[in-house]
Amino acid sequence: MAAPNRYVELSAEEWGRFGPADQTTFGEEQLAALAGPLAPRPEPAEVERVYLPLSRLLSLHIASSQQLAVAVDRFLERQPGPAPFLIGVAGSVAVGKSTTARLLQALLADWPTAPRVDLVTTDGFLHPNAELERRGLMDRKGFPESYDLRRLLAFLAQVQDRQPVVEAPVYSHVRYDIVPGQVQSVRRPDILIVEGLNVLSPAAAAEVVVSDSFQFTVYVDADEDDIERWYIERFLALCATVFQDSSSYFHRYATLGHAEAVATARSIWATINAVNLRENILPTRARAHIILEKGPDHRVRRVCLRTS
Repeated sequence: MAAPNRYVELSAEEWGRFGPADQTTFGEEQLAALAGPLAPRPEPAEVERVYLPLSRLLSLHIASSQQLAVAVDRFLERQPGPAPFLIGVAGSVAVGKSTTARLLQALLADWPTAPRVDLVTTDGFLHPNAELERRGLMDRKGFPESYDLRRLLAFLAQVQDRQPVVEAPVYSHVRYDIVPGQVQSVRRPDILIVEGLNVLSPAAAAEVVVSDSFQFTVYVDADEDDIERWYIERFLALCATVFQDSSSYFHRYATLGHAEAVATARSIWATINAVNLRENILPTRARAHIILEKGPDHRVRRVCLRTS
């Protein structure tokens, strides 16, 4: 998949030359915890080759951002204050965004300066199911119009303003809905990572868009055929685990035979996830600062870094 012209393309091996010499990687157990029970875990060699150089690059961006913030405060003759650095992580369903975001969180928090790094997913800013049903959007869940963008933008603005505590709604993948009364508290992070399908999407006729809040953005990419296969594999794993819970929104899929489950997953992919990918997610790829392109084995094989 060709990168846009503004990008320098490097193989994972070439990219690996730019990693820091003084930061250690994680062991198998730590990586398993970061990936979660159903996601393919990165290998220690991949972390060293791909994610440690990205950690180093982010350290340069953050240092530059902090210097600029201090200079602007001096220009305005106001008291300098620490400003949070916001990172957006985008990509398709099942491409591995969550693992990438959690891995970045762990690596950045491991810096010698020990910054406070929080991670929030945009799932919590989906409209509740009742509201989606009222608007006729249940089959468009995950599309840009299914999110409460005003609430998400307000949340990001409050974080940037260094409010003592900013609360984000919590989403349950078991219930497939927002959890009433449950929040995630974000307390003046040095770095905030925001992971979601459409964090790079521009909104038509909007004066402010979510991507305006980020100083650095990552797009996790792969061929659509590979993502579809990963989605089906994940759906089958969920049928055997999470969907077995009677409280699961998708409990009705728990008794599907293998062929039925594969057919159901293919149908959901074709009618919802593939449409969202083609119409809303993939078109934002060229807006990212860096693209991590995965091969069929879920390993990053190429890195595309935007230079302008």
